[in-house]
Amino acid sequence: MKKRDLIVCACFLLVVFFLHTDGAWGMPDKTPPKGPIDIEADNISYDSEREVYRAVGNVFITFSGGYLKADRVELHKVTKDALAEGNVIIESDRDTLTGQSIQFNLETKKGTVNDGTLFISKNHFYLRGKEIEKQGENTYSLKDARATTCDGDRPDWQFTGSEVDVTVDGYGTVKHGTFQISNFPVLYLPYMVFPAKTTRQTGLLYPRIALSRDKLGWDLGIPFYWAISDSADATFYQRYMDKRGFQEGVEFRYFFSEHSFGTFYGDFLDDSFRGGFEGDSMSRDWREDQERWSYYWNHETTFSPGFYLRTDLVKVSDNWYFEDFDSSNYYLDNYAEGEERRFKKVSFEGDKSLASLESRARLVKDWDLFNLTALVQYTDDLQDYSNDTTLQRYPEITFSAIKQPLFGSPLHFEMESSYDYYYRDTGYRGHYADLYPQFSLPLRYGDYFEFTPSVGVRETTWDSIYSEAAGATPQEGRRGSREYYSLGATVSSEIHRIFDVGGERVDRIRHGVRPEISYSYIPHVYQDDRADFVTAVGEANIVTYALTNTLTSRLVSDEGEISYREFLNLKLSQSYDIREARRNLTGSTTERRPFGNVVIDGTINPFQYLTFDADAQYDVNAGEWEVTNYSMAASDWRGDSVTAEYRYTKDSVEEINIALKAKLTESLDATYTYRRNELNDKYLETIYGINYESQCWGVAATYSDTDDDRRYMLVFSLYGIGKVGKVSKKSARTWRNE
Repeated sequence: MKKRDLIVCACFLLVVFFLHTDGAWGMPDKTPPKGPIDIEADNISYDSEREVYRAVGNVFITFSGGYLKADRVELHKVTKDALAEGNVIIESDRDTLTGQSIQFNLETKKGTVNDGTLFISKNHFYLRGKEIEKQGENTYSLKDARATTCDGDRPDWQFTGSEVDVTVDGYGTVKHGTFQISNFPVLYLPYMVFPAKTTRQTGLLYPRIALSRDKLGWDLGIPFYWAISDSADATFYQRYMDKRGFQEGVEFRYFFSEHSFGTFYGDFLDDSFRGGFEGDSMSRDWREDQERWSYYWNHETTFSPGFYLRTDLVKVSDNWYFEDFDSSNYYLDNYAEGEERRFKKVSFEGDKSLASLESRARLVKDWDLFNLTALVQYTDDLQDYSNDTTLQRYPEITFSAIKQPLFGSPLHFEMESSYDYYYRDTGYRGHYADLYPQFSLPLRYGDYFEFTPSVGVRETTWDSIYSEAAGATPQEGRRGSREYYSLGATVSSEIHRIFDVGGERVDRIRHGVRPEISYSYIPHVYQDDRADFVTAVGEANIVTYALTNTLTSRLVSDEGEISYREFLNLKLSQSYDIREARRNLTGSTTERRPFGNVVIDGTINPFQYLTFDADAQYDVNAGEWEVTNYSMAASDWRGDSVTAEYRYTKDSVEEINIALKAKLTESLDATYTYRRNELNDKYLETIYGINYESQCWGVAATYSDTDDDRRYMLVFSLYGIGKVGKVSKKSARTWRNE
């Protein structure tokens, strides 16, 4: 057997024999305070000589942290020892112990059960044994035991053992056991450790197993989680890829307080890949035996409401890092579009389509009407061999004011201002300052229309030097400024009508029509002396007209509650360039084209299970579509769904994306994903998947085929025990809640 095959087998054995943990931030529940013991029963008597209470019939005894129910109970007044018989149920700290005969101490919470069952509620875990000894508040020892998370007397799977010891919120051990499927033994386990955890605990996390035919080979990872303290933890990622070598990574998370927390991650690999690189986005300047690494640091401290510091620093060793590891990496697993999760804030998708990588540190102060932000930003261009010409911001300071009444008058004021120092090794670099206050006067004429004229004054100044590349022609720096004013006006109105439809769910429909005309003017500005990091400002004398249609339904529930749904929003707009319409044609070879593209932006959401979005631009001069983007998502109450997307931008993008999910049965799903680049006539990705889930176990198999790799993944889950593998490259880790 080859070395790599031995490693594969060993990892599969680790799945069965090794422990894992859930890394949820939290603390164990506090023990309920001690209290008196109360007895209720059909008949209660007291033996004063033995100091024993006898309770018969529907016995119910409450004690600190739980209760006891049985047909008959003898309770010693002094020692608190209880002998319960007949349909005995003991619930202690939310764990339930049942049996026909139980000896139990209500104070120490220790005892013995014959032919009993222990149910651990926090992770839905059943332990059954011929004899169960409760050795402490959270510790049990069982003889001739069975363990499972499946409901029912004939579980789909279970572990058996002659001796089982388990600590709730810790680990359990099985001696001389078997793994059984539907009561049929399929694997002998001389000794096994299994988790019974509900809070953060140090231990091994779920292994990850995949096969990448072309890029990684066998891809095996066994993370180790270390609960350092209540305010810090770490995860060590041990990853073996038989085509590339052994990658080591570590994630450190800290939580100083609700107002200060962060995550640091780093990895390293001595890459021994010997394959070809023909499919790369650009030719490599190295062929093999490269040191590959990355790091990421996200930190946030809130000093007071609206005043905070945040860092997002990230760096990779080379431009091909995400191209080589796009099937699975830390950045994909921790990508988050929003800010909801405290320790999951990677703001970019780390796959091979990533064009640049930005590191930022910013200090932000918000007031009700103003914002001040200080930013330092470094950009890595992943599509160029050198980063020498890429502009960096060291720093950028912006101050802005949102639109607000000026000194309580009808006149409104808003402002944007910024200072930047742009830096790069080759090209123009230097200072940039910009100030742009604007004033507007909203005027409303009854319910007919609203008219808002506006004026702005903009001042921009720059001072730059030129850094020469070796052997280049020397150039002088550029210093200058520009000043210009801008004029604008907007007039809009809205008419609507309400239709009484009297439907069972839809009571009324409101149709609204909003016409709008806006005008903007910017005069000619001299700016030939600007540095290239100063954005050019073009002349403008443009009228834009738009028409928006909305349909909003009023919905009535069975309980009579009222809600509203905007199920159609369609906006058409176009611009007319007055300057172009007046252009002198003397000596020109092109005709005037004052009309801009017709822009269409629409959303249709008629009911809960269907959504259609579209945005498109039609070139009226050329008579063709320049942009057409359409997407549709449909689903049903069973869980079947289909999403389809078509993206087209003339001469640059034409792509089709399809995702299907079929609910074959209550427990069986089939999935299909297809992405194709029509512009280059090649597919990007195809994924086939099937997923089966029952109450206590599941299995999923996927096959993905991309333009540069083929991957096979098998996921087998025993709910409450663990998961092997990974369903897809974009799925988040499920073993650590935040």
